[in-house]
Amino acid sequence: MYDVAIIGSGAAGGAVAYTLASAGLKVVVIEKGPWIKRDDFTKDEIAYCRREIVTPNLTEEYHTLVFKKDGKWVEKTTFDLGWSFWNGNIVGGSSNLMSGMFHRMHPDDFRLLEKYGPIDGANIVDWPITYEELEPYYDLAESLVGISGNFRDHPLEPPRKRRDFFQSATAENRFVSIFDEKCKEAGAIPLVTPRAILSKKSGDRDGCYYSNFCGSYGCSSGAKGSSREAFVVPALKSGNLAVLTNMFVKKLVRSSKDRVGYAETVDAKSGIEKRIEAKIFVVAAQAHESVRLLFNSADKESPNGLANSSGELGKNLIFSAGGWGEGDLDAMSLGKEEFDALMEPGLFLNRSILDWYTIKDGKRRVKGGLVEFMFGHQNYIRRAVLSKYGADGKLLWGKGLQKRLRYRLSQSKRIRFEVFNDWLPTDECFISVDPKKRDRYGMPVGKLHINSHPHDLKVAQKIVSKAKVVLEKLGARNIVTEVSDSPPQNLIAGGCRFGDDPKKSLLNRYCQSHDIPNLFVVDASFMPTGGSVPYTWTIYANALRVAEYIKGKKSLLT
Repeated sequence: MYDVAIIGSGAAGGAVAYTLASAGLKVVVIEKGPWIKRDDFTKDEIAYCRREIVTPNLTEEYHTLVFKKDGKWVEKTTFDLGWSFWNGNIVGGSSNLMSGMFHRMHPDDFRLLEKYGPIDGANIVDWPITYEELEPYYDLAESLVGISGNFRDHPLEPPRKRRDFFQSATAENRFVSIFDEKCKEAGAIPLVTPRAILSKKSGDRDGCYYSNFCGSYGCSSGAKGSSREAFVVPALKSGNLAVLTNMFVKKLVRSSKDRVGYAETVDAKSGIEKRIEAKIFVVAAQAHESVRLLFNSADKESPNGLANSSGELGKNLIFSAGGWGEGDLDAMSLGKEEFDALMEPGLFLNRSILDWYTIKDGKRRVKGGLVEFMFGHQNYIRRAVLSKYGADGKLLWGKGLQKRLRYRLSQSKRIRFEVFNDWLPTDECFISVDPKKRDRYGMPVGKLHINSHPHDLKVAQKIVSKAKVVLEKLGARNIVTEVSDSPPQNLIAGGCRFGDDPKKSLLNRYCQSHDIPNLFVVDASFMPTGGSVPYTWTIYANALRVAEYIKGKKSLLT
C-alpha cells in the first residue's frame, strides 16, 4: 500500500508528487499515457499537430458535447465534430506542450463578486482563499518550475514579494523595440511576458535553444517548465515515487463511509485490471476527466457521484473566454531594416498588455482581461493550408497559389494576439456522464454541456477592439479578428468547486473532499472562477499549497 496515490501527472499531479515524495512519503502516480523522455521529443508537425500522437484515438475515447446552434441545443460527439478535449495524455500531461506563457491571477480575481458585484445569470462566488495566501506558492512554483521574466511596475500587475524572476527573460526578436513604440502610441504599456522556459541552463536542464517551434511540441532541451521536467523527474530521484504509465483509472472505491480504499485500474496495453491501494488519493486528471471519474465512482451511498453530497459535482464548468486577432507584416509595412529584424527565426515577441484588465462599461468598471501578443505559429503545413484561399474565398491554383505561399512563408510574418477574460460560471455550462456511450474501457464518457454568458462576449469584444489598434499602428495587412463563445479545449476548469460551505461546494479550502477526508482534487476543477489569465501557474501554486497541507495531515496516513 502506498501513502499517496495520485491520478494524473500534469501540472497539479506532478507538483503534489514532488512535494510529498521529497518529504519521504511513498507516492505512486497513475498516468493514463506513456512516458516520453526528453530526448524522444521532436518537432514533427505531422505527428504532434496533424495526427496528435499523444492523445487518444477519438474512435475509442471521446466526449459528448451539448451546445447551442442557431438557438437550439445540439448533441454531438467530439469524434463527429473533429474536436478533441484530450490535451496530452503522457507523463507531465499537456504541460509538455504548452507555450509557457505564465501569469499570476490578480488579487481581484479571488474577490470577483465582492469587487465587481453580481451579474444576472452568473454563479459568481469569491474564493475561500486570498491572493495573499497563494502568493508564497506562486513564488515557490516560480523557482521550482523555472519561470523567466523581467518585472516592471504596473498598476494591474499582481504584487510580488520577490521582485526579480527566477531567471532573466528569454531572448527577444529585435522587432520588440518597434512593437513597444507602437503599443505606447495606442495608449498601452507593453510588458515582458513571463515564460515557464529557462533562458539559461539550470541543473540538468538546458536553456532555450529557440527552435521556432514551442507550443504544441515537447521540449528536447529541458528548458520548458513542464510537470515532467520540474517535478516528476526530480521526485524520482528521492526514491519515494513510482510512476505507473499506460494505466487508466476506472473508478475509486471506498473501504468505509469516509475513506477511499483503492483505485480500480486497467492497463491500456494488456487490459489487465489491478487495484492500487493507498491511504490518501489525489485526483488530478484534468477538470472534466476528474469530474467524470467521480461520477463513475458512484456507489450505493453516493448514487449521484462520489463525494457529491452537495450535489455540486460537475456544476459551474468554466473555460477561458476571449478572442483573437492577427495580421501580416512585410517589408512594405515596416521597411527593409525593420523587416529583416522581424524575420529572424526562433526569438520570441514576448509581450503582453494588462492595461485592460479592468475596463469601463458605461459608468461602472468591470473585469476585463489580458492580451498576449506573439508571432503566428510557424508550423509550415498549417501556414500552407491557411494560404490556399484567395481574398474572394475561392481556392487558389497555379501561380496564384505559388505567389501566396511565397508571401506567407518567406515575405511576411504573422503577428497575433489572444485575449483572455473570465468565462462566467452558469447553470447551462456543466459536466455529466453519458450512460449511453462508453469508452474502450467500458466506462461512460464525459458529457460537456457548453454555453457562455453574454457578458463574456461583451467584454472580449471591447478588448479585441483595443488590441486591434496595436496591429493597425504596426501597419499590419490582412487584419482579421474574432470573438467567439467556442471553448478553448486546453483551458478547462470548474466542476469540483472549493469553498467553506459543504452544502455549496465539493471541496474545502485545501481541495479536500468535505465528505471523504482522504480524497483531494487538485487540478483546475477546484476553481470557482478562472480569472483572466491562463490557469497553469495558479494550478502549480495551488497544488504546492495543497501538498504542503497533506504533508501535515499525519492522521490520514495511519
